[in-house]
Amino acid sequence: MAVVDTYAKVAIDDSGVHSEVLILLTERGVVRPLLDYLLTRYSERSQSWRRHVVSATKLLIEYMEANQQAFLDPKTLFQTFATRLYSGTVGDDGLDPSGLYWIPASTATVNRHLSALRGLTDYLAERQNVEHMNPLVTASSHDQRLNYAAWHRRNQNDFLGHIQNKSVSETVRKARNVRGRRSLSRSDDDSIAFPESLFERFYMEGLGSAQDRRCAVRDQLIVIMMHAAGLRESEALHLWVHDVLIDPHNDSNAIVRIYHPEDGKAPEDWKSRTGKTNRSAYLREKYALTPHNQRRSTHHVGWKNRLVDHRDNYIQLHWFPTDFGRLFLKLWCEHLRYLATVERHHPYAFVSYEKKHIGKPYKLSAFNNNYANALARIGYTKAKIEGRSPHCHRHAYGRRMSRAGVDPIMRKKALHHSSLESQVVYTSPGIADVTQSLMQATERLDKLSQAGQVINPFCNWNDLMKTGFEDIDPHGLLSGTHARLRSR
Repeated sequence: MAVVDTYAKVAIDDSGVHSEVLILLTERGVVRPLLDYLLTRYSERSQSWRRHVVSATKLLIEYMEANQQAFLDPKTLFQTFATRLYSGTVGDDGLDPSGLYWIPASTATVNRHLSALRGLTDYLAERQNVEHMNPLVTASSHDQRLNYAAWHRRNQNDFLGHIQNKSVSETVRKARNVRGRRSLSRSDDDSIAFPESLFERFYMEGLGSAQDRRCAVRDQLIVIMMHAAGLRESEALHLWVHDVLIDPHNDSNAIVRIYHPEDGKAPEDWKSRTGKTNRSAYLREKYALTPHNQRRSTHHVGWKNRLVDHRDNYIQLHWFPTDFGRLFLKLWCEHLRYLATVERHHPYAFVSYEKKHIGKPYKLSAFNNNYANALARIGYTKAKIEGRSPHCHRHAYGRRMSRAGVDPIMRKKALHHSSLESQVVYTSPGIADVTQSLMQATERLDKLSQAGQVINPFCNWNDLMKTGFEDIDPHGLLSGTHARLRSR
């Protein structure tokens, strides 16, 4: 049985508003329990969460259809389903009688699927009165320790934890029947910064060499906000024309505020007919639009930040180095002249200049394409592992402050993090930093050894490599008196 995911407009009351929900369709029609579950969580969960739930449910339904007569109870079915997500369904002979032809998925992917299905299976057991596929069972001592550690961490960092019940929850002693495998632990170095030595060339020759000067200025403004103020690329596209001000204390510097796309205060003290002052109401009443973070497909622009700087629900950018504020204002004045020549039916600051979409809000996918094209103009390709991607500019901003000795609390404020721990990934030394540090330390060790102040375990590496490697390097490529490769 084919299972297809698609979007549907669902009317849940007599108002004129329809909920646009991602659903699953089969030969028997809409998978109604899934739709009901998504509607109960519609207002509190994000689009990406809904996509994960639908994707995982689709896999589960496909597995159930391919193995209708194989299992006697739902728990065994779910256990085997999880196993097949890890192992795949293709045998050693390359055949799959089930017809699924799944290949093994990573631990992170499988755990994400199992986590997405957890709430759905709970909902089915509670609301549909069916047997639970993945119930809570008594946890092993090892799992109880892990649960307690997680409980302690949540309470330790909870802002209102001092007013909550400190007794250990009974759920600490419980665990899911199917929990998934433990993921690999990663070090703090989970991010690579955009190379500082490459930025000027990328800004001038890459972005600045676009055929349309309007596009060049627009993309340069976005990259300045990312590289010099640590903004995420998605947050930059929420900027409205009203959100850029001239610093009253320095008329050559720009003040930039990024408002929450829904709850941010509307500009110019605007009020709706019912007295609402938020941006969601402003967009609906003046332009019949929905905030970017509530739209889908290529029109969707996410919002990750949960911490704002002001009761009007905005974050203010902090330029570092501060000279970038003057550069931004100069480019912004040029950008406004270009913006005035196109017809717009929205308040967003960045627009498309393509003939088919001229004047419409700039899409995140279009920016990423233009970003890749700018790198190509200077002979590079996008490579996150090398630091050449939009989000790596935020990492560069954090590491720049760290190297300049900016206080961690100030860095937290500048990066708009809710916790000091959140900035570790942006400021911890990278692999290249550690390598360079140890190379410098080796040179210092050699100097101290030559001065007789310390004992180097291997004073002469050339002498060490002369003998003892005949069994692993019989041709003397790397070892011996006349190593062939080492001498080159």
